[in-house]
Amino acid sequence: MKTLQTFCLLVCTTIFWLPPGNASAAEVDNNIYNYLQLLRSDFNSAKVEIVNNIMKLSAEDAKKFWAIYRAYEDELGKQAVNRAELVAEFVQAHKDGTFNNAKAKEVAKRWFKEQRARLDLLQEYHGKIEKALSSVQAGQFLQIEHQLGILVDLTIAAEMPLVGEAKK
Repeated sequence: MKTLQTFCLLVCTTIFWLPPGNASAAEVDNNIYNYLQLLRSDFNSAKVEIVNNIMKLSAEDAKKFWAIYRAYEDELGKQAVNRAELVAEFVQAHKDGTFNNAKAKEVAKRWFKEQRARLDLLQEYHGKIEKALSSVQAGQFLQIEHQLGILVDLTIAAEMPLVGEAKK
């Protein structure tokens, strides 16, 4: 678990990575996207190891599970890009002094939408795994994803600036 915590810290650092001011928006987006994809790949490898250690799937169950899980990870990855963009925007608004009431309202609205989408995705894939395997195995999947999600959330939250109106 220590390795996973270290890796989450690395993910958090990456999310807050902001390029030099002279980089174009396209370069920034490409660099962040490529780097997040690389980190996501490493993080997913760690998750696979955790899932294998906890779920102890038979060869037959593994074949069913991993097909579903790959689809889940693809969808989760799309959400992660949106989330990273929101976090980067929040941090940047604090850095450049543009975090005001309107920005706070917009960020909160987007955050709630992202959280709902994340829970909806987890519920959808819990159902798919439950249908393909068993309720217990779906519960294991849910527990693993929830715990890892909390770890990532806590790591990110610990590095976020406190919400506050920009000082003038």
